[in-house]
Amino acid sequence: MSKVYLTGAGPGDVELLTLKALRVIQNADVIIYDRLANPDILKEAKENCVFVYVGKEKGLHILPQDEINAVIYENSIKYENIVRLKGGDPFVFGRGGEEALYLYKKGVKFEVIPGITSAISVPAYAGIPVTHRGISPSFRVVTGHEAPDKEFSQIVWEDFKRDETIVFLMGLHNLEKISEKLISIGKSKEYPVAVISRGTTTEQKVVVGNLENITSLAQDLKSPALIVVGEVVRLREELQWFCA
Repeated sequence: MSKVYLTGAGPGDVELLTLKALRVIQNADVIIYDRLANPDILKEAKENCVFVYVGKEKGLHILPQDEINAVIYENSIKYENIVRLKGGDPFVFGRGGEEALYLYKKGVKFEVIPGITSAISVPAYAGIPVTHRGISPSFRVVTGHEAPDKEFSQIVWEDFKRDETIVFLMGLHNLEKISEKLISIGKSKEYPVAVISRGTTTEQKVVVGNLENITSLAQDLKSPALIVVGEVVRLREELQWFCA
């Protein structure tokens, strides 16, 4: 009986792949992978493994999500071991929940293999702990893909008045709107911000500024990138350890 493994590829560094993920990748008959999964991971697959690319990026979707769901299902009919390889963790803005529900409704057996999410690993590689005693007792992870001025936003921006770390994923294109929104709810223009591009990889770039100037400072960075807002950003000066 076939089985689909909804597998987290981690944040980019191949060595951050979990042992369980590596095992199912090495045993996969087909790997359906996205843009954020490091392509070097595919080298671990067996010789006759089939690769199917379903990557998505701003302004260019190889396949819409409903068609990706169909591709996964169609391959579950043809193959025994199917790996759906997703950057980061499947259930952290990876739409893994949607794919799992689709498979459930189709009667396809599946397993979720968590991956190290970029929300904590990428800041760590930039020398920024998302929590730190005496500075930030909590952190929240927010989609940066939803525009702050969206008419029916699910983000409760007023909640961000608290002094906690905020990590925005997929927010590079909305960086200016995010900064303006945080200032409008009362955050100081001097509040520290870091933008990390292609974190945990040899192409990692980090820009540090504040809510007022971060948009101009980070204008040359490339996606994927995440945004860290909070006093913990100041710790980077002493804690940065990774040299890309």
